[in-house]
Amino acid sequence: MTTPRLAGFSMPPEWAPHERTWMEFPPVNEGFGDGSDGVLAEAREVWASVANTIAHFEPVSLVCNVGDGDVARSMVSDSVEVHETPIGDSWARDSGPTFLTHPDGRLGATHWKFNAWGDAGFSDYTDEQHVGAFIAGLAGAELFSSSMVNEGGGIHVDGEGTVLCTTTVQLDPGRNPTMNAESVETEFKAYLGVSKAIWLPRGLTKDYDRFGTRGHVDICACFVAPGRLLVHRQTDPSHPDFEVTAEYIEILRRSTDAAGRELEIVEVPAPAQTHSEGELVDWSYLNHYICNGAVILCSFDDPNDDVAASILESVYPGRVIVQHDARTIFASGGGIHCITQQQPKV
Repeated sequence: MTTPRLAGFSMPPEWAPHERTWMEFPPVNEGFGDGSDGVLAEAREVWASVANTIAHFEPVSLVCNVGDGDVARSMVSDSVEVHETPIGDSWARDSGPTFLTHPDGRLGATHWKFNAWGDAGFSDYTDEQHVGAFIAGLAGAELFSSSMVNEGGGIHVDGEGTVLCTTTVQLDPGRNPTMNAESVETEFKAYLGVSKAIWLPRGLTKDYDRFGTRGHVDICACFVAPGRLLVHRQTDPSHPDFEVTAEYIEILRRSTDAAGRELEIVEVPAPAQTHSEGELVDWSYLNHYICNGAVILCSFDDPNDDVAASILESVYPGRVIVQHDARTIFASGGGIHCITQQQPKV
């Protein structure tokens, strides 16, 4: 069986033109509940709102659990396609396929092994582990299956051979107990078409709580162009992420990409609010979603929302910056980037 790299496929950057966006509709599960306390309804309203916002800029396809199609259709615009299949969760970035492109115009997809964030115990992945292949099939992509446990939120590429990742995700004993950094990098090269990995030591503190991913990179740093990165900076010395962000920013400043370039670092301050309802938050503007002609930016009714919007406007010229409240999404364990998955145009 060949690999994407040998077949000529690679993962394009997220700012490349999209064919559409894929999302999932929150199902009844342990994280969202059964609807009796209103949590599920609130989550569905926000997920649907994000889908409807993106639909102003590009097509959106929504995957929902069997039997949830009617309620999903009632909450999204008519332009949003709805597909039913057995699912267990709604973080399309993580269980969905990593789409690839070929120079001859073919669409491919890497289907990582998914075990619900290292079998963290809060999500049954019996059905969810198959969602990536289901979406890839609907998209008409040539499917490549990796034996490595990985999630889309645990990687970020520049489209020119570089991938960002964190040691507490890919080297997590609950995910890949027999792998080391070299074997992970070999898998990245084979299934993403990259040539260099830049490792961060860990993610944000809150991401190690019960509903966390144990260190996804997509709330810490992201490429906005080859050689240029946005990074999440916690400026409050009392917050544990003050030291965490300082450490990985210094690592990135000392790093070079696959082309040998030193990285230009653009710091984005964390929201001023550090706690919600007495709990530490990992709210991050880095967990935004790039779509055709726009950037859907997480907002938190925070003084730094407009600061972040101004920074993103400068690094994504020609795109509209659309702020969307993401507090409900973060309360469930992620952000706007986490609930979306781009299908590149070929």
